[in-house]
Amino acid sequence: MRFSGRVCAAAFAVFGSFTSVQADEVVLASLGDLLGQERAALPTSANRQIAAHATATIDRAVVDVAEPSFSYDLTYVNAQPQATGGAQWQCLAEALYFEARGETVRGMFAVAEVILNRVDSGAYPNTICGVVHQGTGARYQCQFTYTCDGISDRVNEPAAWRTVGIVARTMMDGAPRELTDGATHYHTRAVSPSWSRVFPRTASIGAHHFYRS
Repeated sequence: MRFSGRVCAAAFAVFGSFTSVQADEVVLASLGDLLGQERAALPTSANRQIAAHATATIDRAVVDVAEPSFSYDLTYVNAQPQATGGAQWQCLAEALYFEARGETVRGMFAVAEVILNRVDSGAYPNTICGVVHQGTGARYQCQFTYTCDGISDRVNEPAAWRTVGIVARTMMDGAPRELTDGATHYHTRAVSPSWSRVFPRTASIGAHHFYRS
């Protein structure tokens, strides 16, 4: 067994004042007291280290949980990887590109909400592609003008396509629909369709007004 320097020094100091049996008894008693003090100090120090480590771990966990999963701005979009998907994602991304690529990111999310709200409503086709292309056939007899205006639909702005693709992917993956309060219709501020005087307006974002039927 090894003793610390403090223990040994104390033992020699005590031993110098006594002889024989007296010295032995005093030394043993002093050693017992000092060892008891050292043993008592060890768990206290260890507990402080454990507590500090646990607190730091909890603090880091709280910070991680507090970070939002997404936000309605380009900072979020630019931090995401290139989005991909199947036919339904393609239809939603195209609708956002041709209907809202000039809008803010918030405006793009709002248009995506309308399309997905229609899918879920029961009053429209139950797929994204079905909603986007509903009525397509006769010129201007469609729900989304770009699908029946006779103009070639060509994606020629890669940066805008990347942005709308990420917005489409985020919404299809379950992002909350909290911008338009359940809107199923929208129009630009430049026009005033007859239904806009009947349906309640739920939001105005960028160049669009939104309504719930």
